Amino acid sequence: MCGIFGYIGKKENAAEIILEGLKRLEYRGYDSWGVAVVPTEDPNKNNKIVVKKRIGKIGDANVDELPTATIGFGHTRWATHGGVTQKNAHPHLDCTKTIALIHNGIIENYDSLKKDLVSTSHRFISETDSEVAVHLIEEYLKKEAFEKSVQKAFLEFHGLNALIALHAREKKLIAVRNGSPLVVGFGNGENYIASDAAALLPHTKDVYFLEDNDMVVVSDTDVELYNVVTGKKKRITKQKLAWDVSSSELGAYPHFMLKEIHEQPGLIVDISISGISSAKKLAGIIKKAYGTYFVGCGTAAYACIAASYLFSKIAKHHINWAVGSEFSYHLDFLTNKSLVVALSQSGETMDILESIKAAKQRGARIASLVNVLGSTLYRESDYPFLIGAGPEKGVASTKAFIAKLSHLILTAYALKGAVSKGSLLLKKTSKAGKQIVTNEYVLKLKKLVQRIKNASDIYVIGRGISYPASLEAALKIKEISYIHAEGLAAGELKHGPLALVEKGTPCIVYAPLDETFGANLAGAMEMRARGGYIIGISPKPHEVFDYYLPIEDVGEASIIPGVMVAQLLAYYLTIEKGYDPDKPRNLAKSVTVK
Repeated sequence: MCGIFGYIGKKENAAEIILEGLKRLEYRGYDSWGVAVVPTEDPNKNNKIVVKKRIGKIGDANVDELPTATIGFGHTRWATHGGVTQKNAHPHLDCTKTIALIHNGIIENYDSLKKDLVSTSHRFISETDSEVAVHLIEEYLKKEAFEKSVQKAFLEFHGLNALIALHAREKKLIAVRNGSPLVVGFGNGENYIASDAAALLPHTKDVYFLEDNDMVVVSDTDVELYNVVTGKKKRITKQKLAWDVSSSELGAYPHFMLKEIHEQPGLIVDISISGISSAKKLAGIIKKAYGTYFVGCGTAAYACIAASYLFSKIAKHHINWAVGSEFSYHLDFLTNKSLVVALSQSGETMDILESIKAAKQRGARIASLVNVLGSTLYRESDYPFLIGAGPEKGVASTKAFIAKLSHLILTAYALKGAVSKGSLLLKKTSKAGKQIVTNEYVLKLKKLVQRIKNASDIYVIGRGISYPASLEAALKIKEISYIHAEGLAAGELKHGPLALVEKGTPCIVYAPLDETFGANLAGAMEMRARGGYIIGISPKPHEVFDYYLPIEDVGEASIIPGVMVAQLLAYYLTIEKGYDPDKPRNLAKSVTVK
C-alpha cells in the first residue's frame, strides 16, 4: 500500500524521473515521501547515496537539490509501522550510507532481528520495521556479494513484503517480492521498477509482474530473474499493457475521482459490447458449479451483495457472498465442485488473496473479476476476467465498481440465456448515466450540498438491489467527506436505527420502480415522521421527498445511475468541506497488509 518507483538508465535526471513516477503512485500512500540517488559525479569520492525525504503529500515539491544521477528510487508511504515523521519516511540507509532500501509490507519478526543487529553496533534512526532490512543487508555484505546479501536478508523476514535495494558502488537495482506487488518495466537502455504498472505508462508498456519469491537484478541493459528461495534463474515472460498514457492522467479535471465518475457512461457502453464473450464464459462456469461464492472487500463486497440480488432476479440462480476478510469462516462449505468468484480492482488485496488460497486448498475453482492484468489475483485465478475499467487512481473506487456491476448484469443475463437483452439494458443505462454528469444535474447536487454539508450523520436506505446501493452510497460519503454515513436495509429501520433520526437528519432514500418502491417510501415516511430531511433518488417524485434527485428507470440496472448520484454527491460534499477526494485520510488504494 505504498508507492514504489525505481529507475536505472543513461539519463542523468534520475531524481526527476523518480519524482514524477511517485506522483503517479501517490494514491497508494501519501503520509510521506522520499527519493534516493547515487550521484553520477562525486567530487569527494565517498560513494555515498544522497536522500531527500519529506512528510506529507508531494504537491508541488521538487528534487532540484539532488545531484545528477542515472540510478535511484523513491517511495510514497502509508504508515503501518512507526508514526508519520521524516525519519520514518523511506528510503532508509545503512550505517555507511552506501546502501539504500525502500519497502512495502510488514516484517513480523523485526524486533528479534533488530536486537541482534543492535548488539553488533548497528545504529537505528527510525521506528520502522523497514530499517531492519537495510541493516541486515549491510551485515551480510561483510561476507557476501550484494545480490546474495539481499537474498539472505529477505529469507529471514516473516510476513509478506516487497523491497528494492541499491548500493552506491553497484550499477543495479535488486527487487524481491512476496505478497506485495512489484512490476518491472523494460525500456531502451533503461529499465524501471514500480509497485503499479500505471506509473510505467509514460515510459514503456512492456512489463513483467513479479510473482511471489521472485528476485530481479535490474541494470540499464538487462533484467535477470531468480527464485529468491533456491537462487535458481528463471525465464522472464513479458506482458504488454493495453492502457493508454492519457488514461492515467488528469487532463482537464481537477481530481481523478471526478474524471473517473465522468468516464463511467462510456465504460458501460464498452462493456455492453466487449463484455459479451466473457459474460457467456463466466455464466457457463457458474452454471456447472455446485455452489458459487462471490467474495470482495469494501466496495467490491457491495458488488458481491448486488450480484446475489441480480442473479436471483434475472437468472433465478442462487449465489452466496462473503466479505473477503470473513470468507475463511465459510470454507467448511467448499468442495472440489465449488466456484469462488473474487472481485477486486487492484488484484492485490491481501484479504482476498488469502481467501482464494484457502479455497484452492479445499479444491475449489477460482474465477475473478479484476482490473489489473498480471496482478496476483489475475495469476492465481483458474478463470481470470478483466473488467477493463482502466487505471483507477481515486482511492475511493468509482468506475471499477460500476464496471463490476455492468459485468455482473451482463453475466446474469447470459446465465438466463438472454445476453443480448443485457447488452441493450447496459446501453440504456449508459444514457441514464450521461444525464447525471451534466452541468444541470451537478448544480442540483451542489444546491443539496449546501443544505446538508454540516450534518454530523447521514442515513441511506434501500431494499432489494437498492440495499447494496445504500451501503455503497454511505461508504463514498464517509470515506472522503468524513461525515458519518450509514447504509441500511429499509426494513431494518424500526429494529433500531430509527432511534438515531432526529429533526434535520439527512436521510437518502433509494426508490426504484420495482417491487420495493412502496416499501422504500414507507421507510422514508417513518424517518420523516421523526424529523428526517428526506432526499429521494428515484425515477418518480413523491410528496415524502424534501429534495428530489431524479434518475432514469433502467430496471435491474437502476443501481448504476443510483450509485452515480451518490458518488457525485460525496465528491461535491468533500470539495465543499475543503478535503482532497483523491487522497482520503487513513486510507490507501491497494490494501496489501492484513
